[in-house]
Amino acid sequence: MLMKLSALQKYILKQCLQAKDKIISKKVLHDFYRQSVKPPKSKDIINIITKSVERLIKKELIVGFGEETAQKWFINQVKLTAKGKKVARGLLGVQQKLPFKKNK
Repeated sequence: MLMKLSALQKYILKQCLQAKDKIISKKVLHDFYRQSVKPPKSKDIINIITKSVERLIKKELIVGFGEETAQKWFINQVKLTAKGKKVARGLLGVQQKLPFKKNK
């Protein structure tokens, strides 16, 4: 399954896959920018993460949990879907199968 994903989206999928119950808080995703040399402003980080999460939801790779107000949804947690698990496993790499011969 070939799908273009940004580095942040790949990070989100990997973090969800490594979580015990496949659910993570959006606060965990701020760690992605702590590793970078020149991180964007704090307000920009929130907007960037929110847009990436919404795009992954549109691609049906994750499900968002949060609060609804009159104007919009506020996503607090994200969970991997079955389709998202397949893509995340593909990001980790596929183990090469060796051509063993069966002895009869």
